[in-house]
Amino acid sequence: MAHHVLAETTASVSELKRNPMATVAAGEGFPVAILNRNEPAFYCVPAKVYEELMNRLEDIELNALAETRLKDGKAPVRVTLDEL
Repeated sequence: MAHHVLAETTASVSELKRNPMATVAAGEGFPVAILNRNEPAFYCVPAKVYEELMNRLEDIELNALAETRLKDGKAPVRVTLDEL
């Protein structure tokens, strides 16, 4: 069965166990797909990339919330940062 691998770099679970930091470094700042019996088991993501991903997800959630609130029919209230 074919599998989508969403990373340019792959490593086996054995390679990860043998030298975790070298496995992360092999991705050169990008995720590394960890394979178990030639199937993607999980992705090893550097901390900096994970933090950026979480920030983007939070932004998406906040934008969705703002859009929902703008569509509730109530008039928006303008404020300045100084007023907050």
